[in-house]
Amino acid sequence: MPPRAVRSKRHAAEARPLTQRSFGTQTEPARASLPPWLLPALALVFFLSGISGLVYQSLWQRLLSLVFGVTVYATSTVLASFMAGLALGSLVAGRLADRVRRPLVWFGVTEVLIGVTALGTPLALDAVTAVYVALHAAVPDAVAPLTLARFACSFVVLLVPTALMGATLPLVVKSSLGRGALLGPRVGVLYASNTAGAIIGALSAGYLLIGGIGIGRTFVLAATLNVLVGLAALAMSRAMVEAAGEPQLAVPEPVPAAAEQVTERERRLILVVFGLSGLAALALEVIWFRVLVLFLPATTYAFTTMLAAVLLGIALGSALATPLLGRARDWSLLLATTQALTGIVALLSLGLLMTLYHDGNVRGASVPVSLVAILPAALMMGVSFPIGVRAWAGDGRRDAAHTAERVGLLYAVNLGGAIAGAVLGGFLLLPWLGSRRALVVVATIYVTSGLLLLLVRAQRRGWRAMGVLGLPAVVVFAALASWLPEPIAAVEGRRVPHGERLLWHEEGTQTTVGVYGRPLGGTVLYLDGLHQANDTAPMVKLHRQIGVLPMALHPRPSRALVIGLGGGVTPGAVSLFGGTTVDIVELSDSVVHAASWFSHVNHDVLARPNVRLRVDDGRNFLLMTPQRYDVVTADIIQPVHAGAGNLYSREYFALARQVIDDGGLMLQWVGERPASQYRLIVRTFLDAFPETTLWVAGNLLVGSTRPLEVSRSAFDARLADPGTRQALAEIDVRSFDDLLALYTAGPEELRTFIGPGPLLTDDRPLVEYHRSLPADEPTIDLSPLRGDVTRHVRE
Repeated sequence: MPPRAVRSKRHAAEARPLTQRSFGTQTEPARASLPPWLLPALALVFFLSGISGLVYQSLWQRLLSLVFGVTVYATSTVLASFMAGLALGSLVAGRLADRVRRPLVWFGVTEVLIGVTALGTPLALDAVTAVYVALHAAVPDAVAPLTLARFACSFVVLLVPTALMGATLPLVVKSSLGRGALLGPRVGVLYASNTAGAIIGALSAGYLLIGGIGIGRTFVLAATLNVLVGLAALAMSRAMVEAAGEPQLAVPEPVPAAAEQVTERERRLILVVFGLSGLAALALEVIWFRVLVLFLPATTYAFTTMLAAVLLGIALGSALATPLLGRARDWSLLLATTQALTGIVALLSLGLLMTLYHDGNVRGASVPVSLVAILPAALMMGVSFPIGVRAWAGDGRRDAAHTAERVGLLYAVNLGGAIAGAVLGGFLLLPWLGSRRALVVVATIYVTSGLLLLLVRAQRRGWRAMGVLGLPAVVVFAALASWLPEPIAAVEGRRVPHGERLLWHEEGTQTTVGVYGRPLGGTVLYLDGLHQANDTAPMVKLHRQIGVLPMALHPRPSRALVIGLGGGVTPGAVSLFGGTTVDIVELSDSVVHAASWFSHVNHDVLARPNVRLRVDDGRNFLLMTPQRYDVVTADIIQPVHAGAGNLYSREYFALARQVIDDGGLMLQWVGERPASQYRLIVRTFLDAFPETTLWVAGNLLVGSTRPLEVSRSAFDARLADPGTRQALAEIDVRSFDDLLALYTAGPEELRTFIGPGPLLTDDRPLVEYHRSLPADEPTIDLSPLRGDVTRHVRE
């Protein structure tokens, strides 16, 4: 049948009078005229829904990392399961929304159910943890089965609330459409308002709620907001019925065929472009976050600001696009232009940041750095979405029976692409190509998708736009790609001190690692732009003390665990003790590759026969391992860095206690820090290890579940072992009295000095979210803290 005949029959069906049109076995009432207050009201409730959505995402990512770890493989799997739920909900709701009589009621019920089911996710996570631990025990080193298990477990936990969240967009869009209503402007307004709410949600969770009231209460707050949104939607639906009658039906206005600017072939290509756009957007976000930690401290606040910059650009772009959507336009041309511009400005903005930063014109503050690097491309993403929806789904009056289904399908395809992008960016592009070339590849996807749309359009409308827009886009893009600086070169002389020269670097799946040489000699290790270790005498001695001290205090250590490799000095010192096997758990492959640069101070630790290395998340290892250890120690991990709260909580110390044999010891570095942070860390450690002692001028905690006892005669006997004697001599301990001289205080003095107060928990990681603590505190004064070491001595 010719297309014109199909359109004529469809228009005849749309003009069918009275109460319903048939769609298989389902019926749909003709859409009534909607009150003028509805769209602003929907924008407000969708704004509030966006707040809770991003709060949940922050909470879920944190909770799931406690079970599955913070490796790229684990976090990408969790993100994929989250987006899979959204995509599934969008597909199903898109089909249902076109068939239900009052979609606003369904939207309200969905919001209430989101709040109820989200509250249950912590309990669901507890239930699947036992399953995951059992699976891990069965296949401890099998990457593919464990990745599949992580996805399945997290998908089960998140399926219901995320599917309900994915359902909200088709339902709220359908609720906004009445007689004569245009889809495009409504999508623009609703998408912008929801994304604006997401900005508030991200900032609230990252800056205020998690540190201020904790994860559990934040769940309750977000769920309460969902329930209020749902009740408001139900009240709005009732108000519409009371104002208009039940039902007040109207016939949609037919739309002239000439108003349709997009062919079916272009529609199909738009669906493909939206899948590619989702892929490129998430891959670009992975690259942004990896590159920007070279310019910014890797704190949770920096990552929150980066995410807020992404969302701000999308919200502003959607708002700017809304006025364009009220009349017929060349949608293919507009979408092609925005796609190509996204790729171009992604290169231009990040290259501009690197140039300005290197020249000293931009300081390393999270807001200006994030806005310069992220906002322009995110703005174009925000412009593209409502234009793409308008191009794909029509104007909302033509083929109105399938509007929500089209919106749901487009959103699901975009999310499906985003799942692939999260995997592609972290697993393949960054480790294979490095950040600069990975950025060029992702930007190429955007530009190519725009050129494809122009090409298909040219076959129908002529080649003029291809010459006016396509050729200049290619030329500009090629010029920017060749000009784009290397990110690691941009930080030289700024975060990396002037005069240090790059010896080696690697952008791995987990971390960007750089090894630098100092002008007067010496080697420095940087992880994501942060100083981690160097080979100066004071730094090497401290790292050796972290390894040697618990080994010296334990009477007969045979198995030791070191969490974190760093420059390898700590596990290298532990490995010198005769009769001891050492397990090292390191999060990043790239750190492992860098260790050889420090072989002159780490005793070439990875080549020693008594050392075993495992690349894994340290906390996840403690949760899963059946091994038991005499000594557990860890490399220096700054507690204010993003994710470090998982390694300073009461629950983490409890996991460590479980893997320590009776009489075993755990060493925890605390360092010199503000009083509130110091007290929180020590108080929490004491809660897990009540017989904790303090050593090395108050820098090192040695935890035990029973009173510490050290024997002079046993210590002297151990000095007969050459390796033990060497390890002790390297920290200037050549006698029992030298060891005792490192003592600062015992558990009684510590409790008195620290006093009662809150603990660091998984629920409230206060030191990681340090803005919840007093600002500008001086370093704690430990001079009053003195104890008598003789109480621990047994001759």
